[in-house]
Amino acid sequence: MAEIQNYTMNFGPQHPAAHGVLRLVLEMDGETVVRADPHVGLLHRATEKLAESKPFNHTVGYLDRLDYMSMMCNEHAYVRAVEQLLGIEPPPRAQYIRTMFDELTRFSNHLLWIAACGIDLGAMTVFLYCFREREMVMDMYEAVSGARMHAAYYRPGGVYRDLPESIPKYKETRWTKGKELKRRNEWREGSLLDFIEEFAKDVPSKIDEYETLLTENRIWKQRTVGIGVVSPERAMQLGYSGVMLRGSGVEWDLRKKQPYAMYDQVDFDVPVGVQGDCYDRYLCRVEELRQSAKIILQCVDWLKKNPGHVMLKNFKVIPPTREEMKDDMEALIHHFKLFTEGYCVPEGETYAAVEAPKGEFGCYVVSDGANKPFRAHFRAPGFAHLSSMNELTSGHMLADTVAIISTYDLVFGEVDR
Repeated sequence: MAEIQNYTMNFGPQHPAAHGVLRLVLEMDGETVVRADPHVGLLHRATEKLAESKPFNHTVGYLDRLDYMSMMCNEHAYVRAVEQLLGIEPPPRAQYIRTMFDELTRFSNHLLWIAACGIDLGAMTVFLYCFREREMVMDMYEAVSGARMHAAYYRPGGVYRDLPESIPKYKETRWTKGKELKRRNEWREGSLLDFIEEFAKDVPSKIDEYETLLTENRIWKQRTVGIGVVSPERAMQLGYSGVMLRGSGVEWDLRKKQPYAMYDQVDFDVPVGVQGDCYDRYLCRVEELRQSAKIILQCVDWLKKNPGHVMLKNFKVIPPTREEMKDDMEALIHHFKLFTEGYCVPEGETYAAVEAPKGEFGCYVVSDGANKPFRAHFRAPGFAHLSSMNELTSGHMLADTVAIISTYDLVFGEVDR
């Protein structure tokens, strides 16, 4: 009788749990995974090399496109690195706006994760619920920057412009009219800050709805409890950060441990897991949604009471406003020079990291005194997480591989860069 051998199967190359192209070569013993070898498909835009061939201020837009689910958090790390090299500090109002939009970005990222992870594990309805709220966050992005995703809103020295006094409303269509139209536009009567405030006040009730669908759901628990367990010691050895680390019980959050922007001025808690499995990481992300809403409300409160500048008045670095640029020849020349040649940054090196939704996103930038970086390296959390794929999947069933890919919250834009 022939020997029973392990067989190799191709899992992928496209899978909904991973944004981008992941091909897992799995060695299977029956339905149990013996070995998993992740092959990363090309999503390589050479971001680091492009950054080294362009003036400092041209690179902000590329950062949006790394982890394209948490755009402004990536920008934040980069502009902080440039600000550290220049030795400048943005005005407090800009810092509060950055803190608020970082949390809105975390919100958007975690909503997408709950939705996509739900669909991967067979919970279809939660997808529709999550995207209902995520659409509002996209509207907030569009209101400040003109783009729903790739905002390029944070700039060295502050943010591109102050929060607008109005937000676009829904227009009457064949499907949306009368009472429904009025209900949809109810929060949109005032400024963007009013809209964000209403959203943050209402959203805990929406998070309750997601939890009703998932948290105590028998099938959801069967798919996630005890799957992909990582001990706190091992999580640190593997270079985990963010929810992957906190889910294992390590209380490490850069917003608390190395505060930046205005995180030391706002009150929030850091959720930490106990078991270190997929279910605990899910609970951490849901609680982070609640904490983000809490931070957003505190930022709104401060921003309403404290008007002011959102950009430094340092003309070596900061271009004139568009109104000035269209009105005054000197301002036009100044604007043109800053946007074509940029500005020279003093020699030195720096590392700036932010607590992005997926973990620690860091920018290491070396300047040789020119108008573009001598070296730029970006530390993407997903890259470190993906490297432990074999360790987490070995011994689990084939269907659990999906839950494990999902729990990483992978976006290949940042893994391959």
